[in-house]
Amino acid sequence: MPLDPVAYLPYQDPDDFIREVTDRIWVDRDVSYIVDNYEPDSIVHASLGTVVGRDGVIEGSTMRMGSTPQHIGQAEDVVWEARGNDAFLSSHLVFSADEHLVDGKNVRIRKRTVANCLYRRGRMVEEWVVRDELADCLQRGADPDEAARALRFQGYTGSMLEAPPKDVLLEGVSGPRPDDFRPECEMVLEFIDEVWTRRRLQKVNDFMVRDFFLHTIGDRTVIRPDRYQADLLSTVAPFPDARFEVRDIQTNYAERYAGLRVAVLWTMHGTYRGTPTFGPLTDQPVTVLGVSQFLIQNGRIVREFRVYDEIALRAQINSTRGDGPAVEANIY
Repeated sequence: MPLDPVAYLPYQDPDDFIREVTDRIWVDRDVSYIVDNYEPDSIVHASLGTVVGRDGVIEGSTMRMGSTPQHIGQAEDVVWEARGNDAFLSSHLVFSADEHLVDGKNVRIRKRTVANCLYRRGRMVEEWVVRDELADCLQRGADPDEAARALRFQGYTGSMLEAPPKDVLLEGVSGPRPDDFRPECEMVLEFIDEVWTRRRLQKVNDFMVRDFFLHTIGDRTVIRPDRYQADLLSTVAPFPDARFEVRDIQTNYAERYAGLRVAVLWTMHGTYRGTPTFGPLTDQPVTVLGVSQFLIQNGRIVREFRVYDEIALRAQINSTRGDGPAVEANIY
């Protein structure tokens, strides 16, 4: 079923819609446009919790812009897929390379953000947004532990508390999907289950090319399958029971973005009882919200962009120790 233009007007397609709307709000600083762009009861799931209602988005956006006045992001990829004939789900990968004044010196900060947005008839309904705040901390020379102690994890509501979809290829948390590129999607889902959750790390070579690239948090790039194995092990070592649940998936083929991309909205669930990477162990559960965008060529994974917020994860762990601020922080 073709997508009705009412889903993305007045722009030429959802890709153009997402890039232009984002620039209007975050580059032109037209915060008031959020009123026209978001439904009053819109829902935003971020790394520190869920915001319900457009007013919370406006307040959070205002505070974020005020704290980073020089920040400008640019679309690195837009993976969009129809949700019925009047809606679409986009996975917008944003890259920024800003200069900030830190202790009297200009510091260049590179980071990525991914916003998965469900738009219906040109209006935001629900959003899942993750930012690489670790990259910001490291490049500013800030202590990630101190940064986390300034934040409060407020928790999730709504769909984030529900069990993952039974068959995400048919229907994700954003609704029924067109089931495009099923073989490639099945391959990505098998990869996440076999390698990420079951830790069958020897199988990475079954899914990815030798000259593979992973662009991940902390503005790090990991190359080749064997280094991917090491990076994954360091990620799950603090949470030895970690399991990954796919909550949504979308695909898009576009030459301008090198071909077929498969975007996956995932959550990691685990118990902080392993390697004490984030301070004293708590033996308490954590939930991490993340997005990965996979580039697929000839049935193999060529590249992955993975974004989640390690600073928010630290704040979540701190909340189980009672180590954090007495007042709520901006979670958007």
